[in-house]
Amino acid sequence: MPVAELQGQLIGGERVGALDGERFEVLDPSTGEHIADVPRSKAADVDRAVAVARAAFADWRRVIPADRGRLLTGVARRLREQVAEIARLGALDGGLPLPAVRRDVEATARYFEYYGGLADKIGGDVVPLGEGFLDYTEREPFGVCAVILPFNSPFQILARSVAPALAAGNTVVVKAAEQAPLGPLRLAEVLEAEGFPPGVLNIITGFGGEAGTRLVEHPDVDRITFTGSEATGRLVMAAANRNLTPVTLELGGKSPHLLFADADVQTAAETVVASLVWSAGQVCSAGTRLLVERSVHDQVVEVVAEKMQATRVGRALDAPDMGPVITDRQRTSVLAAIENAGTHGARLLTGGTERPDVGGEGFFVAPTAFDQVDPASPLAQEEIFGPVLAVIDFDSELEAVALANGTRFGLMAAVWTSDVSRAHRVARGIEAGQVFVNTYGAGTGIELPFGGFKNSGNGREKGIAGFLAYSQIKNICVKVDPA
Repeated sequence: MPVAELQGQLIGGERVGALDGERFEVLDPSTGEHIADVPRSKAADVDRAVAVARAAFADWRRVIPADRGRLLTGVARRLREQVAEIARLGALDGGLPLPAVRRDVEATARYFEYYGGLADKIGGDVVPLGEGFLDYTEREPFGVCAVILPFNSPFQILARSVAPALAAGNTVVVKAAEQAPLGPLRLAEVLEAEGFPPGVLNIITGFGGEAGTRLVEHPDVDRITFTGSEATGRLVMAAANRNLTPVTLELGGKSPHLLFADADVQTAAETVVASLVWSAGQVCSAGTRLLVERSVHDQVVEVVAEKMQATRVGRALDAPDMGPVITDRQRTSVLAAIENAGTHGARLLTGGTERPDVGGEGFFVAPTAFDQVDPASPLAQEEIFGPVLAVIDFDSELEAVALANGTRFGLMAAVWTSDVSRAHRVARGIEAGQVFVNTYGAGTGIELPFGGFKNSGNGREKGIAGFLAYSQIKNICVKVDPA
């Protein structure tokens, strides 16, 4: 589909502009070039989208669950048929390398397939009260769900919220990220082609302070899902609180890898680098802290530096190992964090430069690793959202766990060891919503409940928990006359 056909938001099945006609430009982060202009929605546009979703809800909730499921699984089939064209679009405005976007499209298909299969399989319970009563529960949709997206995954973050919401019988209004709105607009076209009724899924484009704020404070929105920064998440929760609207927040992370001396050091170090650079460090689940047992420190940092230096950095459509960061502003922020790391005593292992040898324009930062990082420094405590790794030594299991838990975040972690007992002990001691052992699943795992502890958010997405989050329980108690 030509980009020109995606330059309008989707409301009620129609491609429309903002009511005031205002638009804003979308840039290709690989080149800095203009690729599209999309509507700059404001409060009136949000009101229109929510009203359309509310009207569509009355009929959509009554669709037989099995029929909702068939529509969702049909979307998975269409995505796989169109993966080449869809992935190219996602790489264009999101900056993810083309192979990574292909995986993103497959994950998106899997979300629709998974939740399509669950649509007619999650029900209520009968509560045994004894003779004289029949008590049972039903699961009902909330109504209109607002989903506010980040820029860093063109399709699957939308799918992990929209697919279970639709499967449970809700309608949805999505606010696409202003930096990368084309992927969500294209995915909505796939749902329309599969036969979803107009108004069931609506995509608006605009800025957070305008469209996003109105959406989360809207009195006719029944549920909110937000993925983004910790600071914005606090604003979302405060706005939702005015209407007591339930919220799922998936926020920041400073996720640690705990690498013990008895681990497969080569595999662990390679996985740490690969799981960071594929997104240029721009996912909240990125493993940005590497905690290393001191006895294998030198071996580990040697492999890390080697793998980072070998990373092919380039334009997303050229299928590199790592693409650009999303904007010039983000590049400036990452480079400032790198410069600040040196003032806190960290030793630069590799990277730290503004632009690898890419050529042309674009928002590139070299894969960067620091050693001898102070655990209390900003590099070890703050989410940088760039391809920057902090290496910290430890001497004991207890110290490793304390370091892992020593930030305000608690999203993901990985434990690398050949000692099964240690793996379980350490995993239980880590304060994080997901812990991997001898692997790392940043951005994957459709079946695995996902969400944060502490300041990394609340609520869970993915898996069966993600489906249950989009329905609410009603209890019905019936007095039964005796025979």
